[in-house]
Amino acid sequence: MVDLRSQYERLKADLDSAVAGVINSTAFIKGPDVRLFEEELQRYLGVRHVIACGNGTDALQIAMMALGLKPGDEVITTNFTFIATVEVIELLGLRLVLVDPDPDTFNISVSAIEKAITPRTKAIVPVHLFGQCADMEPINDLARRHGLHVIEDVAQATGAEYRFADGTVKKAGTMGIIGCTSFFPSKNLGCYGDGGALFTDNDELAAMIRSITNHGMRVRYYHDTIGVNSRLDTIQAAILRVKLRHLDEFNEARQKAAAWYDRELSGLTGITLPVRSPYSSHIFHQYTLRIADDRRNDLRECLENEGIPSMIYYPVPLHMQKAYAHLGYPADGFPVTTRLSGEVLSLPMHTELDDEQLEYITGCIRSKYNQ
Repeated sequence: MVDLRSQYERLKADLDSAVAGVINSTAFIKGPDVRLFEEELQRYLGVRHVIACGNGTDALQIAMMALGLKPGDEVITTNFTFIATVEVIELLGLRLVLVDPDPDTFNISVSAIEKAITPRTKAIVPVHLFGQCADMEPINDLARRHGLHVIEDVAQATGAEYRFADGTVKKAGTMGIIGCTSFFPSKNLGCYGDGGALFTDNDELAAMIRSITNHGMRVRYYHDTIGVNSRLDTIQAAILRVKLRHLDEFNEARQKAAAWYDRELSGLTGITLPVRSPYSSHIFHQYTLRIADDRRNDLRECLENEGIPSMIYYPVPLHMQKAYAHLGYPADGFPVTTRLSGEVLSLPMHTELDDEQLEYITGCIRSKYNQ
């Protein structure tokens, strides 16, 4: 699904030099590469503050802590996402409110958000799923009207761009009050371990976030707030500095592979190709098909027999997970999520896919559907 080995070999000289530099300096925690990476990512995103942390899940939790959300406050997010988005809501004692996604883009439905808002709602967490932005302009409008915080989950869309009605373009993660991302190795911008970051234009929030990530300290050994220990280590920051210079190139390679898939798989009965929204670029963290007529598992088995990996993101809706049974949602309460969970199939997608590999993958799918 992701060829990290070939990507490493292509960047080997720069990556090895970056890692060796950290080892030689022995500045393993909070070394200069962490600050430099934050500054470079700030410039790339066009945001005032980037605060690195230990991983993307921590980033979401720290964002909610920094905003002062309290137990019982309601947080609205999508039912069609990775578990990290919702587990931090539960861990903080907040009230998780799930809504269905849009069936075409897979991103959170704006109309579903609006219907779910109550006097207890305090925040919305749109997830920019599979590489394109949720529809942020109407989401932000809803948030302004109701006095809500918007926390963007950008883990799958670092580098994607959103176009507002007036022509303004902003990067994913820079449109809400806080953006949160992951640098898990398979991400479009990934390190060689765990890592994450938060983005904000708010100076006061940035100072609070930085303090929370460091045990609640602003001055060493003076703890002004309850914090956590969540740091991006210097080796990972050095790796990310190298890879950030190639991020647009990485995303273009993914888009090129997606265009091949589109061309070769269009017109196959029962297969719906990924939909590009008119307001967002798509950087294809995943290339995800919808397979109708209960044929998904057959196609997946066929691909497996030919040595082609595929993945189902995500096979079980969050409201049907055992850990979240206490929420009391009815099994049939999320028809879009349930349908997507039964139809989606993601094909190999990474920066190193070549024409021979793409032709092999698409040829196998075409042969299956022409039987």
